Amino acid sequence: MVEDVLFRNEDNGYVVFDLDAGGELITAVGELGDIEEGEKLKLEGNYVTHAKFGMQFQAEYCERMLPGTALQIRKYLSSGVIKGIGPSLAKKIVDEFGDRTLEIMENEPQRLLCIRGISPKKCESITSELKQIFNLRRLMTYLAKFGIKAKYAMKAFKKWSFQSMEIIEADPYRLCSYGVELEFSKAEQIAESVGIPHDSPMRIRAGITYVLLENANNGHTCLPHEKLKAKVCEYLKITEENFDSAYSTEVENGNFTEYFKESKNRNYSFLSDYYDAERYIAGRLGVMQAFSSPDTYDYEKMISDNEALTGIRYEKLQRLAISAALSKGILILTGGPGTGKTTTLNAIISMYVKKGEKVMIAAPTGRAAKRISDLTGYEAKTIHRLLEVQYDMDGRLRFAHNESNPLNCGVLVVDEMSMVDTLLFESLLRALKISCRLIMVGDSDQLPSVGAGNILKDMIDSHRIPVVELKEIFRQAQKSCIITNAHRIINGEYPDLTQKNNDFFFFQRLSFEEASAFVTDLCSTRLPKAYGISPVEDIQILCPSRKGTLGVIELNKRLQQKLNPSAKDRTEVKNMVYTFRCGDKVMQTRNNYDIEWSRDSEHGTGIFNGDIGTIKAINKADRIAVIDFDGRICTYTFELLEQIELAYAITVHKSQGSEFDIVILPVLGGFEKLYYRNLLYTAVTRAKKMLIVVGSQKKLCQMVDNARKTYRYTCLKEMLESEITNEHSVALPD
Repeated sequence: MVEDVLFRNEDNGYVVFDLDAGGELITAVGELGDIEEGEKLKLEGNYVTHAKFGMQFQAEYCERMLPGTALQIRKYLSSGVIKGIGPSLAKKIVDEFGDRTLEIMENEPQRLLCIRGISPKKCESITSELKQIFNLRRLMTYLAKFGIKAKYAMKAFKKWSFQSMEIIEADPYRLCSYGVELEFSKAEQIAESVGIPHDSPMRIRAGITYVLLENANNGHTCLPHEKLKAKVCEYLKITEENFDSAYSTEVENGNFTEYFKESKNRNYSFLSDYYDAERYIAGRLGVMQAFSSPDTYDYEKMISDNEALTGIRYEKLQRLAISAALSKGILILTGGPGTGKTTTLNAIISMYVKKGEKVMIAAPTGRAAKRISDLTGYEAKTIHRLLEVQYDMDGRLRFAHNESNPLNCGVLVVDEMSMVDTLLFESLLRALKISCRLIMVGDSDQLPSVGAGNILKDMIDSHRIPVVELKEIFRQAQKSCIITNAHRIINGEYPDLTQKNNDFFFFQRLSFEEASAFVTDLCSTRLPKAYGISPVEDIQILCPSRKGTLGVIELNKRLQQKLNPSAKDRTEVKNMVYTFRCGDKVMQTRNNYDIEWSRDSEHGTGIFNGDIGTIKAINKADRIAVIDFDGRICTYTFELLEQIELAYAITVHKSQGSEFDIVILPVLGGFEKLYYRNLLYTAVTRAKKMLIVVGSQKKLCQMVDNARKTYRYTCLKEMLESEITNEHSVALPD
C-alpha cells in the first residue's frame, strides 16, 4: 500500500513514493501516473541504487487495486485525490459507507447527498472528478499490459477523455497521432491483441503515416510514391495490392495528398499538412509578389547619400541588392562569408526606417536572433517569439499572429533563412499582410533546416523569387584564412593548411585517443593560457557526430572532467547521459515554449533548441537547477534536465545560426555519412576569430571531395514555378 507520495511530475507521470510491502517500507519510482496515498499496487521492475537516495525499486509495470478497507479508503480520500474532499469530509464519507465507500461513490453517487457538507453542486463535482480518475486508471492499467508507460495514457486521456478506451480498442494506431505519439511497434501489440488483421486498411494507413513522419524527421516533406510503397510494404510485410487499395482510399479521404512533377514524370506522396504548407507558401509568395508591383523610383541617389553618411562604399551587387530590397516586394539576399551581407542589410534597414516604414527582424533561433541584433543594432526576435506561441485545445502549437491577426509591420527581415523549415515558414507567411515587404537573408550552402523542407534552396532554384548573390570577398575579409578557406571549400578546393600565422590552423593527429587528448588540452589549457581567454565562454568545440571518441558525448565528459571536475563543494545531479554541476556549460536540446525566464525587469517564456547557457545553482532539496541563457534566468525541475546536455562540445548541426570566437573542429572520421562538404563549410563559417582543425588531412580533403548535399524530397520549387510564371516573376538585371 502507498504510504506517502514524495514527488510527482504532472507532465510525464513520474512519481517517487514510499510503499508498505508487508511491513517493509520501500521507496519506489517510475512513470506511473497519479499515484495516491492509500492505494494498493502490484509493481514489477528492478531494484536500483541511487547515488544519493540509496536502494529504490524502479517500477516498469503497475497494476492498481483500489483500497478495500475503510481505513485504507479514508487515507486514500484524505490524500487530496479528489478536489473538495479533505481529511474531515473523507472521515464523514467513510463513516457512512465503510468498506463500500468507493463502490457507492462510483455507482450510486447521489447517496453522497446524505453527508453533511455535500451540496448537489459539490456532489456533481466529486462525481465528475471520480469518473475521470477511475477511467484514467483503467486506461493506464490496460496500456501497462503492453509495456506502455503511464505518460502515454495521460496524453491519450487528455486528448480523448472518456472515449479513450473505445477509440484505442477500435483503432490502436491512433495512439501514434499528434498529441500522444506512441511508437508504432507498441501500437502494433495492441492491434494484434484486439484482432486487427495484418492487411487491414487501418494498419496500412498507420504504416504509411509512420513512414512519412519518420522521413519528415529526416527533412523530407514528401516521398516519391514508388519509394513510399516499397518502404511501407517492406515494413508492414504486405503486398503491393494491399498497399494500393488502402492508399487510394486514404487519398480520397484526404489523409494523404499526391503531387505530380512533370519534370521528373513522377508522383510524390505527402502527409496533407506538408502538402498544404508547400502549396500555401508558393501561392502566398506569388500573391505578395504580384500585389507589390515594382517601385520605379530610382534609389541610386538615396544609396549614394547613405554612403556619404556612413563612409561605406557599396560595390555593384550591394547597390543592386539595396535598390531591389527597397523597390520590390520580396528579395533573397545571399552570399558566403566576407561578401558584405551584413553591411548591405544594415543599409536596407536604415533606408527603410528613413522612409518611415516599421521594420521587424526575426531569426529561427535565439542565438541567431541575438547575433543579427548585435550586428544591426536593431532588436531581433526568434520567429516563434515574434508570432507569439499559443496552444489549442488538443495541445497543438499555434501562433497568436495569423491571417486574422497579422504582424503590424511594413517590412520583415528574416536572417538565417537556410534554417527555416516548411511548417514554420508557412506560419510566418500567414502572419504577414499582403503588402508587407519580405527580405530573406541566408546562405544556401549552409546545412538545411532541422525540420522538414529546404525552403531557401527551393526558392533560389525556382528562379521565381528575386535573388541577389553577393560574390566579391572584400579586401579586409581576404586577410582572413577562415573566410578564404571557406570559399575554397564550397568551391571544391582544398583549404590552405600551410599558413601558421593567421586565424586558420591545422594539427595532424591520426589516432582517436591522441586527437581527443589534444583537443581537450587545447580547450582547457593551451588556448586560455596563450590568449587569456575563457575556455567556456570563448571556445566552442564542434563535432560532426555525437558518437565515438571524438563525438559530442565523450568529449563533453572529458572536457567537464578538466574544466569543472567533481568536488565536495560542487553540487551535482545526473540525468540519463550526463552528470551536471554548478558552472557547467549546457545546451537546450528541444523547443520548450513553457519555461519561464526573467532578465532584469523583463519576463518571458520559451527556451529553444540550441540555446546555450550556464548552470548557476543546483538545489537538491527542491529538486531544481537555475540556468542562465545569455542573461535569461530560468528554473528547471530535475525532470526538465532531460532536455539539456553538456555543451563544451556540440554538433555542427546544432551550431547553425551561431558564431563563436574560437572553434576547434576534430576531423578524423567515424560516421561517414556526416563527412561531407557542406557540413565542413558550415563548421568553418561558425568561427569569428580562430579556427583550429585537429585530425587527418586526408579526411579533411575527403570531406571537400564529398560534394553530396543533404538531398531532401520537396515539391516547393516546382510549385513556385507553376504558381509564378516567367512572365509574372520579377527578374533582376545581371
